[in-house]
Amino acid sequence: MTETTTESAFRWRSVLVVALLPTVLFSIGEGAILPIIPVVAQDLGAQLALAGLIAAMITLGTLLGDLPSGAIVALIGERRAMMGAAVLAAAGGGIALLARSPFVLGIGILAIGIATAVFALARHAFMTSFVPIRYRARALSTLGGTFRFGYLIGPFLTAAIIHLTGIAAAAFWIHLGCCLAVLVLLLVTRDPSETVAAARREHRIRAGGPVETGAVELAPEGLFATLRRYRRVLLSLGLGSMLVAALRASRQVILPLWAVSIGMHEADAAILIGVAGAVDFALFYVGGQIMDRFGRLWTAVPSMIGLGLGHLGLALSAPFGSPVWWFTAAAMLLAVSNGIGSGILMTLGADLADPARPAAFLGAWRFCNDSGGAAAPLLVSGITALAGLPLAAAVMGVLGLVGAGVLRVFVPRYSTRR
Repeated sequence: MTETTTESAFRWRSVLVVALLPTVLFSIGEGAILPIIPVVAQDLGAQLALAGLIAAMITLGTLLGDLPSGAIVALIGERRAMMGAAVLAAAGGGIALLARSPFVLGIGILAIGIATAVFALARHAFMTSFVPIRYRARALSTLGGTFRFGYLIGPFLTAAIIHLTGIAAAAFWIHLGCCLAVLVLLLVTRDPSETVAAARREHRIRAGGPVETGAVELAPEGLFATLRRYRRVLLSLGLGSMLVAALRASRQVILPLWAVSIGMHEADAAILIGVAGAVDFALFYVGGQIMDRFGRLWTAVPSMIGLGLGHLGLALSAPFGSPVWWFTAAAMLLAVSNGIGSGILMTLGADLADPARPAAFLGAWRFCNDSGGAAAPLLVSGITALAGLPLAAAVMGVLGLVGAGVLRVFVPRYSTRR
């Protein structure tokens, strides 16, 4: 027991930086561009609803990227998959930077979304395979926290570059620089899977046992075959996870759109969204501790209730004065709610994944989650075009409360940690 504990501690310390630092860099680049996508789209001639649709392209691209991501990671490995994703994300950022029409901007944002799917799955599969289950929620919440850290730092860098240049699209240079940094880091560091496998072999040799390399992937299984095999859980708990992803994606689209609709300056909006990201980030480890100690349910349901109420708060604030104060309060509630739910979807996916074929199931799980994430901004955009942004926020708020009920029913049924 002591040896196992020591091995686990050594493994965590030895891969912490190389496993999480690329994610931090990648997410800073993405976080830098998220607040300004609607603004750049409007500068190129898009109306408010079309600007929301273009902002949704990053989530739609993530959904499309989920289709091949499991097979890609299983075939070429985590490190190569991440390097390819960084190259594709840089290409998408370059297209967006040079765009002279909303259509071309949308293509660039779509490419960034596809790259994000492959990058995120590679990290998720590694953590699922090599982190002991007793630390799983904290590890995956930390992974989620690295994305939140990027979404915290990115908007502040964007605000600074807008202040210096006066051009919102200049934020894409931050994105390009982060993609380049990810590539350099992956080239000069060892694959974390190899680091963990070497530690395990050394431990087994010292213990006199058979030499193994850890989790072993079987031949890659296609996404749709995996969807059929796990259809029962994906149609039940997967529905709840789709609604979680939908509320998170809606938050990322509605906050910038709301800032535009009430006339906030681009830099002020970026700072406020960055402060909300700081609150979100500060809570990531708390959520992981709660999940590991008390179960997944104790963060999943409160997080969804808060996300739903935050959207409803925005919708109900429309007739009242002081729109910036209402917007600030709703943004903070959404940040707290999202923060305590950090890592919940990755943790539930890891709980359900086949240890011998984690990438295949995680690809299917993330496809279901990202389906909700892709549908939500499209729904927000459509309702905004037809009936206005307040009604779109109200609809998403109701869906958040429905999602809390679905999770309350199905998390205890399927999760290994109630």
